[in-house]
Amino acid sequence: MIQPGTRVLVTGGSSGIGAAAVAAFAARGCHVTALGRDADALGDVAAGTGADPHVADLADPASAGTVAAAVGDIDVLVASAGVGWAGDLTDMADRDLDALVHVNVLAPLRFARTLLPGMLRRGRGHLVFVSSIAGHMAVEGEAVYSATKAAVNAFAASMRHEIADRGVGVSVVVPGVVDTPFLARRQVPYTRRFPRPVPASAVATAIVRAVERGSAEVFVPRWLRLPARLRGVAPGVTDALQRRFG
Repeated sequence: MIQPGTRVLVTGGSSGIGAAAVAAFAARGCHVTALGRDADALGDVAAGTGADPHVADLADPASAGTVAAAVGDIDVLVASAGVGWAGDLTDMADRDLDALVHVNVLAPLRFARTLLPGMLRRGRGHLVFVSSIAGHMAVEGEAVYSATKAAVNAFAASMRHEIADRGVGVSVVVPGVVDTPFLARRQVPYTRRFPRPVPASAVATAIVRAVERGSAEVFVPRWLRLPARLRGVAPGVTDALQRRFG
């Protein structure tokens, strides 16, 4: 699927996982469009990778159509843009709740809906959704964020069935804690000794491999698959472990 000239669109491409994914695909000779809100940061990413920068606000419902009209056919969508928030639900302002839902859920759904017809028409393509272990495991203080990632997981699983055998793959990449500006912006310091944050480049590598291998779901690091699966068969055990270890 990935070859020189493959057209890749990466949302959230100005920093963190998105910027690392831009670099990873560009290193394989892909034609990459990096999408984000920060024009200066996008310019830096573009200068270092050769990607095409495109400024857009994913909270705008019209952004998917506007971007698609500007960039043309896309072979691989990497939906990596995300907004985080941590704290008690009763302290969460409407603007923060809306931002999480618009950017984490509605934006990737809209981009998939907009770009998928062209992929199906050509009989090839790939949708990659960057989720989070929080979408599989209940995380204290991150109820809305966890809900948005669980929604993306369910959407991707449904789409995988909907377009099976039509030449378009659907992958979900599930990172744990990642060392990016996103972690700093969540407003609550991360002080746990375990698990330690992984570099964004590790997640980017997993994204590229998911496309190359047609993987349905990839965890980063890989051992996170175990607690996620345990949650499904023994929720009481995972709840006890989370109360003990956080």
